[in-house]
Amino acid sequence: MRTERLVAQAMDRLNGDRYKLSLAVAKRAETLSLGATPLVEVDKAKYKFTDIALMEIAQGKIGIDSIAHEEE
Repeated sequence: MRTERLVAQAMDRLNGDRYKLSLAVAKRAETLSLGATPLVEVDKAKYKFTDIALMEIAQGKIGIDSIAHEEE
């Protein structure tokens, strides 16, 4: 899937808030890098953690609220 399309879908999920999108991608990518299991079927060796996080947000698998709870 093209990055532009993923970003557009993810932005829709977060009501067009770029700040929330960048925060959500960064936090989720960090948890993925620490060993969290991706919520989408993807080869972790083929994609960057930020791309996987973006896919998860675009598909509605994860949102800003769920990421905030990961830190607790």
